[in-house]
Amino acid sequence: MKVIIACEFSGIVREAFKARGHDAWSCDLLDTEIPGQHYKGDIFDFLSLDDEFNITGYNEWDMMIAHPECTYFANSGVRWLAGNTDRQMKLLQAGIFWRKLWNLPIKKIGMENPIPHKYAVDVMGRKYDQIIQPWQFGHGETKATCLWLKGLPKLRPTNIVSGREARVHKETPGPNRWKNRSRTLPGIAAAMAEQWSVLL
Repeated sequence: MKVIIACEFSGIVREAFKARGHDAWSCDLLDTEIPGQHYKGDIFDFLSLDDEFNITGYNEWDMMIAHPECTYFANSGVRWLAGNTDRQMKLLQAGIFWRKLWNLPIKKIGMENPIPHKYAVDVMGRKYDQIIQPWQFGHGETKATCLWLKGLPKLRPTNIVSGREARVHKETPGPNRWKNRSRTLPGIAAAMAEQWSVLL
């Protein structure tokens, strides 16, 4: 089946679905870190292509998992909104992008982001369906991750482990800090591929 992983540069989720025999693609403005089926560019440009990638439109995809930019949604950054018209405009633009992804004519969609602040929920148009933690999927750390689900069930924990280290919050400052904080952990990617593949 055809699975598109939107806004993913790491290739981790894509490869988890590929390992289960699916025709999985990732798409991001950045190159992929793991060689594989990846389109570098805008997700909406990619989904409108046909000949080069043998894709004939949105309805060809059985599932989309998306990791849209969270800078202006995350609850941790809400304090920067007050009086900052530039940031408020970027929040609105991020919300428009999020809703465009959510409203694509793909029957099974999973969207992933950190816990959003109330203004983000307003521009997204709906609250999340589930909060998961890495320690539920074999990684001894904390990172509350929200899932918005359309046509998909909530993820069931696969390997509850001890350890509650807040690794992403302790990430060393630097140019790659945002990358290191944003990658989907392999245990979560494997759970998505295992539990959601049976629906395809």
